[in-house]
Amino acid sequence: MGASKALTIDVKELSKTYTVSERSGGLRDAMKGLFRRTKKEVRAVDTISFQIVPGEMVGFLGPNGAGKTTTLKMLSGLLFPTKGTAHVLGYTPHERNKDFLRQITLVTGQRNQLVWDIPARDSYELFKAVYDLTPTDFKRTVDEFVELLELEELITKPVRNLSLGERMKVEIAGSLLHRPRVLFLDEPTLGLDITMQRRIRRFFAEYNRREGATILLTSHYMADVVALCKRVIVIHQGHLLFDGDLSDLVRRFTGHKRIMVKPEDQSLDLSGYGEIMSRDSGVVSLRVPREEISKVTAKLLAEIPIIDLSVEDPPIEDVIETVFAEGDDAANA
Repeated sequence: MGASKALTIDVKELSKTYTVSERSGGLRDAMKGLFRRTKKEVRAVDTISFQIVPGEMVGFLGPNGAGKTTTLKMLSGLLFPTKGTAHVLGYTPHERNKDFLRQITLVTGQRNQLVWDIPARDSYELFKAVYDLTPTDFKRTVDEFVELLELEELITKPVRNLSLGERMKVEIAGSLLHRPRVLFLDEPTLGLDITMQRRIRRFFAEYNRREGATILLTSHYMADVVALCKRVIVIHQGHLLFDGDLSDLVRRFTGHKRIMVKPEDQSLDLSGYGEIMSRDSGVVSLRVPREEISKVTAKLLAEIPIIDLSVEDPPIEDVIETVFAEGDDAANA
């Protein structure tokens, strides 16, 4: 165990490269490939480094194929890194130390670990034996999760009879029965409706508060990240693009803000104050350079009778799209 005790996760120059066979089009090339295959190396993760302290909740962002899931699998011990080092709780993940495995979990959206034809509670009994939980600890944990996730009527039903959202809740409870100190969450709310997403987010926030657990979260739903994570790590094509506060990401990658203004006279043309992005129920959204916000706001208030006015950062989805676009430009260059 070689990492600093002050760090939960310590990643240095971590890389993962796959060797894959290239396939050419056409029958002749396909026949040649049967006897002599051309291979190439694909670098899924390319020398990334970051550190996470105990109890921190960090968003891990990137487009499809950026290397997020590959990184989580290396940190949870499912994949062996090609280069670099990773330590989690002081352990080297790919060594699969039993004490290490008892302290982590990897939660993947729509991954099934419970037996479909029996109630979730029966599968929980199996997990109790796997993790060697005492009857007292097991009952206390199950009762707590039943309350937090509202599982009382669900864990006695066969898993196959549950809806997607209900199944995700009992799956999450099963993943956390051993009360792990580190949670790797890979799209935990994938496919769920808005109400269920909120419930799952509230549960993870409460688990972090009660247990002091460290959470590394990937999600395409930016509401998950905004609700849970102050800090974000962004990777693109295996490279680290950004590591810092979410608010700093917004400031760094967007030069504009939005002024939401509702004038008394709905017929007024406000294009002279900024780029009009939308009109909805009398509210005009103006896109204004960040450095001109104070001046334009004062001018609006002085020149136009206004019912309401507010200044907002651009939607986080727009910010992330800008980040990925700059990543594409850098890769092409």
